[in-house]
Amino acid sequence: MVTDNGPQPNVFDIETETRQNENYRTVAWSGKYLQVTLMSIKPGEDIGLEVHHDTDQFLRLDAGKGKVQMGPSKDELTFEQEVSDGWSIQVPAGTWHNVTNIGDEPMQVYAIYAPVHHAAGVVHTDFADAEAQEEAGKDEPPSWSIQPEQSRSDETA
Repeated sequence: MVTDNGPQPNVFDIETETRQNENYRTVAWSGKYLQVTLMSIKPGEDIGLEVHHDTDQFLRLDAGKGKVQMGPSKDELTFEQEVSDGWSIQVPAGTWHNVTNIGDEPMQVYAIYAPVHHAAGVVHTDFADAEAQEEAGKDEPPSWSIQPEQSRSDETA
C-alpha cells in the first residue's frame, strides 16, 4: 500500500498501485513542486469536466479505455482522442478537460500535478466525496508545497 510521506524521498511500484487502487482519487506522494495521484474511474463515469488555471497535469492510463476531451472553454472542447493502457495525456494549465471511461472495466489512471494540487495523503472514495472534501476546505495543498503567487481557483462544469 502506498503512503504519502510528504516531501521525503519515496519509491513505489506505480503500475501495480495504480491498477490496485479502487478509489476515485488517492494522493500517493506530495512534493514541493509536484504531486502523484492514483485514480479509478468506473465504466461510463468520468473525472469531471474541469480546468486548473495554474496547474499543468500529466495523466497515464494503466488499464481501461477512455475518451479525452480538451479545449479553451467548457463549451468548446475542440480536442478529442480515444486512449487506452499505456497512453499518456498532457493537460496544459488553463485547459478545460475531461476523461470518460468508455470501456467495460475500471479505467486505472495516475496523474501528476505541477504544482501540488491536493491535500497530502487525501483519499476520495468517489467523485461526490472529492467535491464534498473540496467544499469543506479539506483538500488544500500542504504548507510545504510551492504554489503560484496569484493562484486562480479551479473550475468545474
